Formats: sequence, structure tokens, C-alpha cells
Amino acid sequence: MAELEWEPSVNAADIGVIVKDGVLTLTGYVDCHPEKWAAEKAAKRLSGVKAMANEIEVRLPDNNVRRDEDIARAALLALEWIPLCPMTVLS
Repeated sequence: MAELEWEPSVNAADIGVIVKDGVLTLTGYVDCHPEKWAAEKAAKRLSGVKAMANEIEVRLPDNNVRRDEDIARAALLALEWIPLCPMTVLS
């Protein structure tokens, strides 16, 4: 826990750490994927850890959640910007 609390890009308040026989398990939740990766990276800095399981759940804030149709529309718009991608294939 001390290593996570030291890492400035991680809010350790919602993360749990379990260590048994050299196997470290991270649990809890964070607001974004980079925070999850930073927690994992911080845990890997510890000596004596033989294996690690990162079971941290990413819970995006409600204002960052997008519906499937919004994602599909964004993907279609992104493909339209690629000059070598003929849109007739998608029709």
C-alpha cells in the first residue's frame, strides 16, 4: 500500500493489496486505464513479488460513458478521414 500511496498518478484510497506466498493481487477500482496501469507498474517495483494479478476495475465517470451508437458513429467518421478507405465497402 505504501508504494501505491507514494505514486502520484494513483489514488490508493480505492485500491486493495493482497500478498500471499509472493503473489500480489491488486483489487478495487480506479477512474481510468492509465491509473490502473500506474498501480500495476508501482506494484512491480516491489522486491519479492513472484507474480501479480491486477484485478482493478476501471469505472469511468458517468460523463465519459458512451452508448454503442455513439461509438459506431465515431468509428464511421474516423474511417471517412482515411483517404485510402473506400466508404462504399461499409455501405
